[in-house]
Amino acid sequence: MNISGILVVAKLERQADVVEALAGLAGIEVHQVDEASGRIIVIQEAEDIHAEIDGVKRIKALPHVVMADMVYHYIADDDKNYEEIPPELVEQEQACSVPAYLNE
Repeated sequence: MNISGILVVAKLERQADVVEALAGLAGIEVHQVDEASGRIIVIQEAEDIHAEIDGVKRIKALPHVVMADMVYHYIADDDKNYEEIPPELVEQEQACSVPAYLNE
């Protein structure tokens, strides 16, 4: 079982819609919502790393999501041995940069 914390940023005027869509996704729990910034913290449970990455991709594909990035990751029980970082994670990390306005 993999557990991850994901930061989601939604368009302010559509944040409620994004929260509702997130709550409807399997394995996703909306943990905290900051209405002033559009930031949403979600916790995801997934069977393995591939399902975990697929979950992040589903979140990014939701309408009105500006950004979604995994900020915490924990592998509880994963029977697979990984000789190297799975390509999906390398691709994910290279594609994700924090927009300047979020660092203000």
